[in-house]
Amino acid sequence: MQVKKIAFKNNIPYPHKAPLNALIPQIGMQVSLPDKNRNYTLFNQNLVKQIVEYKEAALPELQRYLSVVQEEKQIAEGLYILDRMIDNGVSGVDKFYPVICRFDRTNSPTIQVLLSGIYRKINVPDAFGPLMSMLIKNTFQPPNVSFDPNQEIGGALLELLKNTASEQVYKTK
Repeated sequence: MQVKKIAFKNNIPYPHKAPLNALIPQIGMQVSLPDKNRNYTLFNQNLVKQIVEYKEAALPELQRYLSVVQEEKQIAEGLYILDRMIDNGVSGVDKFYPVICRFDRTNSPTIQVLLSGIYRKINVPDAFGPLMSMLIKNTFQPPNVSFDPNQEIGGALLELLKNTASEQVYKTK
């Protein structure tokens, strides 16, 4: 006899929650990248929501996944999940910099935008150099897409500068 596992959310039985090890391999499988008719990426929102509901419990699996994944769609959705986790107050996402910085040299404008958004939110000073590199590279070799990743990259740079400057201005003596 097979027993159906029940996960609990706020002490209320939640029987439809899929196991995390069944969700992680689905990342990127239903992603639709920007094209000539759409300047944004379509993610599997149901999958993203399910993984984000695991909160901190999902971080080790997501970290392992992002440390080996190679395909643009899978990277993009993995980063999008991290971004949603930040927005949902999941703690520990700021520790992902050593894992996601491997994507810093990407030519994918989609990944550049997602990385920049995460760097802006987790405020990692080490991200300044890679963000500048992305911006300079895109200046000399503009991506052929219907959106400008430099807007998000520039915003992340400004946020890092602002946070660094405010620390120095408001230092207690």
